[in-house]
Amino acid sequence: MAAPLYSDSERLRRIYQVLVLFYQEHRSQADIAKHMGISPATINRMIREGHERGLVEIKLHAPFGMEAELKTRLKQLGNLDSAVAVHAPSSDPAIVLKAVAEAAATALLDQLSDGMTIAVSGGEGLCALIEAIAPKRKYDVRVIPATGGVQGRFRTDVNHVAVELAEKLGGVAYQLYAPLFAASEEERAALIRAEANRSVLDMAKKADIAVFGIGSVEEEDSTYLSLTDAIGREALQLARPTGEVLAHLVTETGELCDHPTNRRLVALTLEELASIPHRIAIASGTKKVSPIAAVLRGGLASSVITDERTATAVVEMMKGKNDANEA
Repeated sequence: MAAPLYSDSERLRRIYQVLVLFYQEHRSQADIAKHMGISPATINRMIREGHERGLVEIKLHAPFGMEAELKTRLKQLGNLDSAVAVHAPSSDPAIVLKAVAEAAATALLDQLSDGMTIAVSGGEGLCALIEAIAPKRKYDVRVIPATGGVQGRFRTDVNHVAVELAEKLGGVAYQLYAPLFAASEEERAALIRAEANRSVLDMAKKADIAVFGIGSVEEEDSTYLSLTDAIGREALQLARPTGEVLAHLVTETGELCDHPTNRRLVALTLEELASIPHRIAIASGTKKVSPIAAVLRGGLASSVITDERTATAVVEMMKGKNDANEA
């Protein structure tokens, strides 16, 4: 019987060399055969033997693999009860928002039971949630506006959102008969004192669940800047808000900015929002990264529903800020 061409240790060394060339340098089997002066069939057998000897470990990464990790990171950084980072197969903002809204609808139904009160904001995110939600039964719930309304924006107006969501769930909607922004601080106080509005806001304060969007204010086409003609853009630049929550302009730490519109706003206060047990925030897209981070730092949400790309950027931003603070 002929002696083996190579010792076992030498054969292992050569198999390992083939594996490095094939898996790490991504060279073809024919190229490796030419390089080592042996046949392609021998190279194929060596690769197979490398697998059999346990020299190769192949890991597959599912396309949704980041979701669980991002969920954990968001929960930790934002001290959240839950978080969702939806994998969106498209970069189209409308498709991404639809995927986020579907996840938000599921999150809401998971929390919902008869007898509950839901406080809602207006906006595109809430409208997308309403389109996505498909409850399997009727819920005996109340849906309450958390802010005043905006004339001329029927579809995304908070009163319309409340009615539509209540109809989808089988519950009852209440209306807040006040504008989002009063003309003055005195008018705001009068509107809130009015019995019809005070009773609705009192119900919103005692809500079991709040569902709201997170807004950007940096871009000229941001929704917030189109809500009224009296925003005061020069003062807005001085206040340097990071985002808005229930139309409250907030800093990067989630606290109120010093801006006149905050003092004319007819809405739940941030403290009242934070006292609601379940607070589901919906936001997607790169414009929402800083605002989401501000909401998390301010403890304004107990659950955040966003997309994977946005969640990744939020985690990187918050982790970078934390690392800088610790340095």
